[in-house]
Amino acid sequence: MARLIDGKAFAEQLRVRVTEEVAQLKAAHGLTPGLAVVLVGDDPASQVYVRNKGEQTDAAGMKSVTHRLPEDTSQEDLLALVRQLNADPSIHGILVQFPVPPQISQMAVVAEIHPDKDVDGLTVTNAGRLASGLPALTPCTPVGCLMLIRDVLGDNLAGKRAVVIGRSNLMGKPVAQLLLQADCTVTIAHSRTVDLPAVCREADILVAAVGRAQMVKADWVKPGAVVIDVGINRVPSIKNPGKTRLVGDVDFDTVSEVAGAITPVPGGVGPMTIACLLQNTVTAAKRAAGIA
Repeated sequence: MARLIDGKAFAEQLRVRVTEEVAQLKAAHGLTPGLAVVLVGDDPASQVYVRNKGEQTDAAGMKSVTHRLPEDTSQEDLLALVRQLNADPSIHGILVQFPVPPQISQMAVVAEIHPDKDVDGLTVTNAGRLASGLPALTPCTPVGCLMLIRDVLGDNLAGKRAVVIGRSNLMGKPVAQLLLQADCTVTIAHSRTVDLPAVCREADILVAAVGRAQMVKADWVKPGAVVIDVGINRVPSIKNPGKTRLVGDVDFDTVSEVAGAITPVPGGVGPMTIACLLQNTVTAAKRAAGIA
């Protein structure tokens, strides 16, 4: 049976370390890291995420600002707010909650955020810095994945075979870049990959980020592999008809019999995202102040 990777416990430890670092920055430099989150519309899931981000930012002793805009907000009004936040020296991180309503271009919003405040790591500048091996603000979930992998395998990942299923800018590409920087041999697989199960079976580290419920089966996984499941999918509940339950991109029950370690859904990768967002904000604040 695979070791269960407890992302919730790891994230709590990371938040404690961030809180301690914030306290040190305040005491030694008079610096309070500030995070601004912008929500357009009233999507229920987004509202929950934004509320959790605000609560955890406050709990870490950081400045937390939330802007809630109506569903019919124009793109220009949103971009004007982003420009205002770019110019605010007390704000070190800017996060616009996606998705945004259809009248707004997500690409235009990302392009407007100053790269040094881009704590979601989505700007072309930060993507380029990451790909070039330069210091970059990196998307939070990939950073969290790498932390969990290192917690299992140690800091030295050199020579490990890693397969990432998914090629999104938010997850697949950046986690592949991080694994490459850690000296893994990395394959990015996707829906067009020929004989995907065979490719996955080569992996010492398998990251599933494709958005298809329970797609990865036990016979896709190399015995003893570390399996990181980024997927969050709602499927009908077996125990409670008419209700839904959360599952990942990995068939947890069967894969956990083969893998060496695996993240559950929920409670695996998910809790790491906000903790890494807080860490990114602290990093951005230190860079802005010239603190090593």
